[in-house]
Amino acid sequence: MHKKDLSLLILILVVGTVVAVINPRFLLVGNLSNTANQVGMFGIFSIAEAFVIIVGGIELAVGSVIALLGVLFIDLIVNRDVNWMVAFALIIAGGIAIGIMHGTLTTKMRIQPFVVTLCGLLIYRGAARYYTEDSTAGFGYGASFPTLEWLTAGRTNVLGFPLPHSVVALAIVAGIAWLVLHRSVYGRYFYAVGKNEEAARYSGIRSDRVVISAYVICGGLTALAAVLIAMYTRSISPAVHGSFYELYAIAAAVLGGCSLRGGEGSIIGVVLGTILLQVLQNLVNLLGIPSSLNFAVMGTVILIGVLADQYFVQRRQRSATARGQVGAKRSPAPLERVGAE
Repeated sequence: MHKKDLSLLILILVVGTVVAVINPRFLLVGNLSNTANQVGMFGIFSIAEAFVIIVGGIELAVGSVIALLGVLFIDLIVNRDVNWMVAFALIIAGGIAIGIMHGTLTTKMRIQPFVVTLCGLLIYRGAARYYTEDSTAGFGYGASFPTLEWLTAGRTNVLGFPLPHSVVALAIVAGIAWLVLHRSVYGRYFYAVGKNEEAARYSGIRSDRVVISAYVICGGLTALAAVLIAMYTRSISPAVHGSFYELYAIAAAVLGGCSLRGGEGSIIGVVLGTILLQVLQNLVNLLGIPSSLNFAVMGTVILIGVLADQYFVQRRQRSATARGQVGAKRSPAPLERVGAE
């Protein structure tokens, strides 16, 4: 565990303790289980966002993709009588296709990631609203999918604690993502491209392919989160469903040590960042603070994360400069030539 991750874990414990002291209801099993469920769902698309940020990109269409794919998934299994496993595969394929498109526009067409994904945010939200004619998509009376509901929104009793299956999904995703990023050669390519894409290209790394794969992973994981959230809410209003989820994802990634410059970040950190955000969200709810302040909390968290990143970057630069000066002072002066011509 990195020092940043350990510091974040300590912060979570401190904030959790403060919340529990202020309102003991925080420690109720039902509240902890619900918070864990939120962590599971939000953690998956936060990891998705982290992959893109690590390669130096940004994905602003997360919330709109969740709305569009959620609407399509419900429509397929409820109105089109498509087997839920086939529908699930189609939704994952749709998320991957969106990732390929974003990655290709960013690398091949050389369009800024901010512009590409901002356009995606507007397009997918508009498409979801048009597809449903701006009405709510949900399960009709008597519609039931027991196996799907148990897998996605169910809970299993573990030592007296109702563990949400979304947490199990997050654990699997986080484990695989950790292996890819931190224990594989290809994972090092993500960091190399994010740190300096031109240098990575000169060293033989196919940077375009790495960037596209980051967007593909992001699209696939976002699609998975879309299904989990759709089954949890059981109804989707396309105008607001998933709104500002991209901010939650970016905030969790930044809190977890991802630099918006690219080239930094850890999966454990992103998961811890998601936990901290949900604990803060729970604090807002338990204290009766107006929900309208949620966005203010998110904005403050992102700002603090960026300021902290800037501070650590400047500190590392000063330390490197100081070490260079000390090394120069300690190095022996060159011997003068003996004898004159």
